[in-house]
Amino acid sequence: MAQPPRFHCPVPLAGGAPLELPPGAARHVQVLRLQPGAPIVLFGMTDATGTAVGGECDATVLEMGRQAVQVQVGRYRPVEREAQRRIHLAIGMPANERMDWLVEKATELGAASVQALTTERTVVRLDGERAQRRAAHWQSIAVAACEQCGRNQVPDTPAPQGLRAWLQGLPPAAGTGLRMLLSFRPDARAWAPPDAAQAGDCTVLIGPEGGLSAPEEQLALDHGFMPVQLGPRVLRAETAAIAALTLLA
Repeated sequence: MAQPPRFHCPVPLAGGAPLELPPGAARHVQVLRLQPGAPIVLFGMTDATGTAVGGECDATVLEMGRQAVQVQVGRYRPVEREAQRRIHLAIGMPANERMDWLVEKATELGAASVQALTTERTVVRLDGERAQRRAAHWQSIAVAACEQCGRNQVPDTPAPQGLRAWLQGLPPAAGTGLRMLLSFRPDARAWAPPDAAQAGDCTVLIGPEGGLSAPEEQLALDHGFMPVQLGPRVLRAETAAIAALTLLA
């Protein structure tokens, strides 16, 4: 039996109450031409203060208008489909459409966040309004990927930052989980699965095409990153990110 379509609905939900869907979800319902009585699933709900509550809700389409869609909210389920640990990707922003592809696949594989970085060898450079627009675009890709894959928590996709500024904004390394730098440095360790008992998040830093420069790698090491290798072959930045996520999730 086919699963009901899922829609991101970041509004306060009250079980058993009718609800007018926010514009994005309403347009999606209209595009699918769902009819009154059709079952759907809503996720991304918040409480009255705007804090995400997680989980998902069954709902039923009540009315389809030209501009608005009304649904009946049903049973709430506190189900999550997250990775065992929160995994954060930070990557020298790939060129062309590869960053879009990476956000989609990283969402499906359970990444908690995907941070695009500007480095010495980054081809694409965004700032100001262009950077904010691109971040909003990536967030819409992450939402669509969550709707497809069943996740109820949308990963963060912040606006691009410079590598140095991003590193300086991290909390102190002690007690904050794993920090791994994908590198071909002679002292880089072979990839090994992290200890399941080790608490905290996992942050993976990946360079752009051409990799991070030697000073950039040293800066990462100074902020608590451990150099590791995925293997003897040179992978594209987005391929390395997916490989690391697959091994960690």
